[in-house]
Amino acid sequence: MKLATPEELAAHQKATLRGAIEGILGGLAFSLPASFYFQRTSPYYRALPPHLKALGIIMVVGPCYAIQAERRGVQYDKSTWTGAGVLELQREENVELSRWNSLDSREKLKDWAARNQYKLILGSWAASVAVAGTIVMRNRHQTVAQKVVQARMWAQGLTIGVLIGAGVLTQSQRAESAANHHQRVDHSWANIIQEEEEAERQSKVPRLTPSKAPATA
Repeated sequence: MKLATPEELAAHQKATLRGAIEGILGGLAFSLPASFYFQRTSPYYRALPPHLKALGIIMVVGPCYAIQAERRGVQYDKSTWTGAGVLELQREENVELSRWNSLDSREKLKDWAARNQYKLILGSWAASVAVAGTIVMRNRHQTVAQKVVQARMWAQGLTIGVLIGAGVLTQSQRAESAANHHQRVDHSWANIIQEEEEAERQSKVPRLTPSKAPATA
């Protein structure tokens, strides 16, 4: 097992920092124009207090920052992998691709939802809060303060609903994983050992160089 050198750790930190900056800039590139647009076109948005407008921007920038920073860090890690580790990753990717191609449309949708459950949870929560906020803000018989309080109550209720749904989804995935545990035993360590032994044997085989033909008079 190779330990990371100080240079590799510094490069990893640099890549992660680069991803964080990209995520922040990307989130601001989307959230700031959207905020300015609603500020000009929506009287309900103009009536919101500044801290709620700032919270909306943070809710966009925060996930972009975290996701892109992690992506850049993982990307750098993969670029440093060599030898048997790379071969094992390629083998696992081929196995996963074959498994994905063997699924039907319903199974692919279920598999995608299982691998992206947190994105679905966050997206459904944000969409629900946006729809509820839009409906509440259209009520002309309430003041802005009353609308904000009602929108916050909707957000709290939707958050509880999303957490319950996430718990049900996680529990079903754990049950399915336990049922198929015997089919998903990780033997990657054995494959890596075999590949390392094969590479070591290949490195010990002497290379034969063609001998030059004797010169004829």
